[in-house]
Amino acid sequence: MSNAISPELIKTVALLATSVTIVPLFKRIGLGSVLGYLVAGCLIGPSVFKVVEDPESVIHMAELGVVMFLFIIGLEMHPERLWAMRRAIFGRGLLQVGLCGTLLTLAGIYILGLSKEVAFIAGMGFTLSSTAIVMQVLEERGLTSTSKGQRIISTLIFEDLAIVPLLASVAFLVPNSQPDQPTDWTSIGIALAAVIGLVVAGKWLMNPIFRLVSKAHIREMMTAAALLVVLGAALAMEVGGLSMAMGAFVAGVMLSESAFRHQLEADIEPFRGLLLGLFFMGVGMSLDLSLVAHNALWLLGIVLLYVCGKGLAVYVVARLTKLNGREAFGRMIMMAHGGEFAFVLFSAALSAGVLSKDQNATFTAAVIISMLLSPLIGLLARRLVARKAAKNPTEPDIGELDPVEDLQDTVLVLGFGRFSQIVCQTLLVRGISVSVIDRNIENIRTAAKFGFKVYYGDGIRLDVLHAAGIEKAKCVVIGINDTQRIQTIVHQLKQAYPNLPILTRTYDRRTAVELIKYDVDFIVRETFESALTLSRATLMQLGINKIEADDVIEQVRALDQERVHEEVLHGFSNDIARKYWSPHPFIKPHIDAEALNQETADLLAETEKEVKVADIADIADIEEKADGTEQSEKNAVASADNNHKPIG
Repeated sequence: MSNAISPELIKTVALLATSVTIVPLFKRIGLGSVLGYLVAGCLIGPSVFKVVEDPESVIHMAELGVVMFLFIIGLEMHPERLWAMRRAIFGRGLLQVGLCGTLLTLAGIYILGLSKEVAFIAGMGFTLSSTAIVMQVLEERGLTSTSKGQRIISTLIFEDLAIVPLLASVAFLVPNSQPDQPTDWTSIGIALAAVIGLVVAGKWLMNPIFRLVSKAHIREMMTAAALLVVLGAALAMEVGGLSMAMGAFVAGVMLSESAFRHQLEADIEPFRGLLLGLFFMGVGMSLDLSLVAHNALWLLGIVLLYVCGKGLAVYVVARLTKLNGREAFGRMIMMAHGGEFAFVLFSAALSAGVLSKDQNATFTAAVIISMLLSPLIGLLARRLVARKAAKNPTEPDIGELDPVEDLQDTVLVLGFGRFSQIVCQTLLVRGISVSVIDRNIENIRTAAKFGFKVYYGDGIRLDVLHAAGIEKAKCVVIGINDTQRIQTIVHQLKQAYPNLPILTRTYDRRTAVELIKYDVDFIVRETFESALTLSRATLMQLGINKIEADDVIEQVRALDQERVHEEVLHGFSNDIARKYWSPHPFIKPHIDAEALNQETADLLAETEKEVKVADIADIADIEEKADGTEQSEKNAVASADNNHKPIG
């Protein structure tokens, strides 16, 4: 057997070990996970320990993390919501990119002494913020769904769109290029065809595919289908010469109203988190520390010039578009750095001959340093603001507070069979909004007829519950008809969300007894309750008035509660009793049973024998327990005498 150790395995273990060690540490001390990933990558990269000597290979694969991140963001962007944001995307976004690009290009020409072409590439590279870093910060601070977060996301969307014309403009910046060269209409046509094809597929093909896969009830196939959608959309856009991340975003938007939305998010999330972290590590690996050491002052000047210039432009645009000072300052701090699209733009400019190798290395290092500094700048800014607020406390400006958003789903219902449909109807009559999770395709189609919003997914999975917004739910209603799954769900919910109220159905008292042990807030035994309703109607049909009938029903309910309480404390009597367990009368019958035919008489005689056997076993069990209790008491007394302590 060969003892050779795979270099790829060593790299993989090093990546995981470094991230697991450093990222939680940085998160704990308040520096954020992004900076932790960047530092971890720098340590194992070619500049320090040289565990990974080819950062480009890591970044190329890890770009899929950014792609999946944009897909998840797209899932949260309904087309109507995106259309409502069109002014923010093409208004504020265009203004910010235009002003930042112009200001940084002029700074490169007149302060750094660069040529117009090089200054334009460097300035526009810094103009595009890191979608990955900004989105990670928004998510960590809980701002993704707020109005402030949505305004920042709209600008990021425009920046992702802007990379397309910027890459096209590189061809016109090549020295001695032909300005009259005809436009490549073929490339433009392919790009348009890719976008149109993706929209068509998202609208008419994706949902039928997911319905087909879900009917197979193979969990890993749903994950495979989710990855196929994300990677297929990214490939289609790359073939069209567009951004892979933009393709994933469009696919996410097209599926944002799908019943499979939360299941897709839960399936993609693990891949997204790992690959996005790997992307940040790849960026850290790309930092050439020898170049930084030899050109420290020059690089520091470039970083300060571009970060300050861009921050100023971002602040000015925010104020011009009537955002308050606090939000404008936050945008300035969060978006002042360069981003990953700068590497793409610089690489294209290097290939075209617009940038030299030294210029490419210098600007790439400057962007990486700005990305490294971004979390530190954000942390410092928040501490300064907090210190200032502590010295000069003021009442908050209500006009600057974000409205509560995405809290419409106040009740989360698991399972959408006939039982849950009635529950949801009742809630909606009262005006209470509901989110429903179900893994049955027919139930989803039925829900569409009722106008309910139902999400495809397995309610037994915590990741699906998280994706469906369980943290925002006021309570959970379990309406599925599988008693074993009900117990599993309750067990998981009580461990993960101990303070979340749980209301559930169950068929029988056995399951009810088990659920009571989990301290479930409300349990309804549907057979018992429907039987009581029919009993009340029967009593009234016999001439008993409503008040007396209700009183009888309450007596029966109280007797049942006493029995359930005993069963919770002591369980069912013994093995034989459990084997032959059947309902027993709450009170002793007034008359004995009477058989009206021979078959019934034989059956009653057989039943009486079984009951006698069970009674004998019960007596033996009780005597055994009594003997054990007596012996335990004797032992306790002896122990107390030995220790000279009284028994309480």
